[in-house]
Amino acid sequence: MLSAFSGSSGCATASARSARGRGPARLVAAALVTGLVAVGLLAGAGAAAADGTSQRQGGATATIGGLKTYGEAVIHEDGGDQRVSAGLFEMSVEGGGTLQTYCVDLRNPTQKDAKYQETPWSETSLGTNENAGRIRWILQNSYPQVNDLAALAGRAGVRGLTEQDAAAGTQVAIWRWSDGAHVDAVDPQAEKLADYLEKSARSMAEPDASLTLDPPAVSGRPGGLLGPVTVHTNARSVTVTPPADAAITGVRIVDRTGKPVTSATDGSRLFFDVPEDAAGGTARAFSGGGGSAELTVQASTSVPVGRAFTSDNRSQIQILAGSSESTVSATASAGWAAKGAIPALSATENCAKGTLDITGANTGDKPFTFSLMDTEYTIPAGATRTVKVPLQEDQAYDFSITGPNGFQQRFTGVLDCRTQSDETGDAVQTLSEPSPASVGGTTTDTDLAATGGSAITPLIAGVAIGLVVIGGGVLVVLRRRES
Repeated sequence: MLSAFSGSSGCATASARSARGRGPARLVAAALVTGLVAVGLLAGAGAAAADGTSQRQGGATATIGGLKTYGEAVIHEDGGDQRVSAGLFEMSVEGGGTLQTYCVDLRNPTQKDAKYQETPWSETSLGTNENAGRIRWILQNSYPQVNDLAALAGRAGVRGLTEQDAAAGTQVAIWRWSDGAHVDAVDPQAEKLADYLEKSARSMAEPDASLTLDPPAVSGRPGGLLGPVTVHTNARSVTVTPPADAAITGVRIVDRTGKPVTSATDGSRLFFDVPEDAAGGTARAFSGGGGSAELTVQASTSVPVGRAFTSDNRSQIQILAGSSESTVSATASAGWAAKGAIPALSATENCAKGTLDITGANTGDKPFTFSLMDTEYTIPAGATRTVKVPLQEDQAYDFSITGPNGFQQRFTGVLDCRTQSDETGDAVQTLSEPSPASVGGTTTDTDLAATGGSAITPLIAGVAIGLVVIGGGVLVVLRRRES
């Protein structure tokens, strides 16, 4: 997950010359953690072949490209001062568009070309940060939202600002609220801007998502309308794409009157019109006279400033500072069966509780029972229940829940709810060419599907064992040196 960008350090990658006496300890940690990550990959290898798909949040999906406008900052810690790059990242949006972001996860490095997804604050460290609203104020009242640098300099009481100074000062002010860091900008003008923004910041509410569908999953009996699924968006309109296998299933996307829908607006209610004799969809066919289908909505809009972006491989959390007209999308699924339990499942990460909250609605005539982490849960007919699955920080999860008529739903991701300072108080990592496997925290895959396999499993196992042995060897050598 860690990687250096060409031409600049990531905003959480400190200058190697500033590290003081931490090299041996980090070497041990890196070796041991790398082994643990490899073991985690081994645990999840079988799950990759399991049927079912993972759900994702709606909104923008983008790939990070690196720091584009930045200066330098100094982090003051007990072990000494460390220099870091501080400023704006740039992301390329899938389908078209560009995003500018600052990071709100100082001590967690950024992986090159990591894919990010627009995410609610509640599923990030911002969800438990009482000062998250102040960060949004900074974003709204500084660069690049305020691109008149002379005006911004006048408000901050400085003689002048370059784009680099403005980006560095803004990032430093954000870190003080997001990570509680003792950090200063190197340039005096940038430092004065950071002080002004920090002291002036006021709390603002979390911005709405650019595009979501609620709920993301519905279910019911064929021969009627399943839903509704409500559109929430800041776009003027969205394009509604029917299921790819509509010719097989006969499913249509309609409004409450049964009229086919090809476009929608904020607040529109969409339904799946499922024929009585609907066949199983190609994406996931049920064996007991049922099936499933999926609709997609897409739009072009500016993503609201202050939206969070996260990556499944725990590249550092980003917060949106600026957006061009960008492509956003969301999906919702429907499942149906003629009889028995008819479940619809969705999941969200709950950083306040440290859990993955799986919500299940059973529209069938029999209870829906499933097992999760050695615990059995039952959703009565016609009821909705939420199961809270406890997870450790940085824990990768891969849950597959099966049900009647061949039903299977898979949920994958990583619980990333804290900044590193919240967890350990460790200093910024000092890495010149970070490895994608050098991840902090505990990574454990829990695979409930327990199906499939991989030809590379023995290789992964060998690498994992070897790395753990190397980590132990380094520790022994260091202890001998201390003696």
